[in-house]
Amino acid sequence: MKVPHVIPYQGSKRKLAAAILQNVEGIDIDTLYEPFSGSGAITLAAAAKGIANKYILNDKYVPLMELWDLIINSPELASDRYETIWMGQITNSSDIEAIPYSYEHFMEIRQQFNRDNDPVKFLYLLARCVKNAVRFNSNGEFNQSPDKRRKGTAPEKMRASILAASKVLQGKSSIFSEDFKTVTSKATSNDLIYMDPPWQGTSTKKDTRYAFILQIDELIENLEDLNSRNVPYLLSFDGACGDKSYGKDLPKHLNLKKTILDAGRSSQAILLGREDKTLESLYLSPTLVEKIEAAKLLVAV
Repeated sequence: MKVPHVIPYQGSKRKLAAAILQNVEGIDIDTLYEPFSGSGAITLAAAAKGIANKYILNDKYVPLMELWDLIINSPELASDRYETIWMGQITNSSDIEAIPYSYEHFMEIRQQFNRDNDPVKFLYLLARCVKNAVRFNSNGEFNQSPDKRRKGTAPEKMRASILAASKVLQGKSSIFSEDFKTVTSKATSNDLIYMDPPWQGTSTKKDTRYAFILQIDELIENLEDLNSRNVPYLLSFDGACGDKSYGKDLPKHLNLKKTILDAGRSSQAILLGREDKTLESLYLSPTLVEKIEAAKLLVAV
């Protein structure tokens, strides 16, 4: 089936999902963990293909996981509330296509969200903000501006996406808002973890794209623990765009297999009319590499 796309998120792995999951074809997976869920692109792609039996989505940002709970378990309610909020921006209800949408409406919803953390208001802000690029101020408040060129995902399209996501995940998914180490501590050798940490090679100082910043030492310690327990995992980490690199290779003692994925032209490159391609690194854990090789041998026999 077509992979649902519900939450518009700059940096989402939606376009790379097929290439990422190609690495685990033929491998039996009990539970797929996505401890830095974001848009849930990998979970949705895996669920659409029935790659795992169960799915665990996690993110420390509570409004995001409350949104996922609504999408999966109360899709009609989420769709209805999104439509109500979206329609509030139309200043001339007799001609929706004329683009008379309200800047003030977006700013009012943003102000409300920063007070009440309503997950559906968060979805509207993501759908309507500049480049679908979330930004937070030093107080942790959403402070991105509205995109004046578009109105955000139309209600009927959003409803179809929400219902499709609910269909593939309802009854076989669990949602958490915990530290990633707590969630991954539950994984076994029969599971698979996909990690896309909230910095991807950016500096460790406060980054306005993320509500929380992860220190690299924490990540390395967690990877060491997963290796010691033979838990298979995939990790999106560093990369490059044009002649600019982001991040450094992970320590060799982790014994990770590094592959390079072509993510195409970034939205910024397209906007500026440049041809720079973004290349992203994907790391495969030692246990996962062993499982891949074992699966190849079975196919050969």
